[in-house]
Amino acid sequence: MSKDDKLKQAYALETKDDVRALYRGWATTYDTEFAEAGGFRLPGLVATAFQRMGGTGPVLDAGCGTGLVAASLPPGIEVDGIDLSPDMLAVAGQRDRYRALIEADLTSALPFEDGTYRGLVSSGTFTHGHVGPEALQELLRCLTSGAIAALSTNATYMEKTGFRDSLVTLAASGRIGDLELSEERIYADPDGAPEGHGEDMGFIVTFRRL
Repeated sequence: MSKDDKLKQAYALETKDDVRALYRGWATTYDTEFAEAGGFRLPGLVATAFQRMGGTGPVLDAGCGTGLVAASLPPGIEVDGIDLSPDMLAVAGQRDRYRALIEADLTSALPFEDGTYRGLVSSGTFTHGHVGPEALQELLRCLTSGAIAALSTNATYMEKTGFRDSLVTLAASGRIGDLELSEERIYADPDGAPEGHGEDMGFIVTFRRL
């Protein structure tokens, strides 16, 4: 299956078993076949935004995949990774960048105490076929007051799922502050991106947990 077909399948995922099955066959080639081939920009942009906001550890990397965001963070920042796919977690573990790697479902209760983390990063998770904005509430529970968050989203996903509205509601209710959204190209090399996606746009979302 080509990277074009895999991305199409990823955007159409419906069940947790579907997610595990897709990444079981993609984990070992994801970085070279997808991220490097098209110059997948979002993980690096998330890491840069987190640092620009003054983010520190310990950090929860939500939907960490193969560890692309953590690889772009300074080595002094402690990072724990969580993902639904054990195969992606196995690849992430080879980076020797994580303090801990946890297999868990972001749409369910997470195995962390309230206020465990001072930072949150996420890339490639809040997108088509993956995790919806409803996961934000549980992730916020895991953050201490003042924690910095930097996330990426797909632009069409943001409007389709109400992700933007969820963020605005959280800000209006006093749960988060300093909310900023920056629109960015997803791929540095449109010719190497999956077919039909070379011009795709995404958002880098940053905020502070209040």
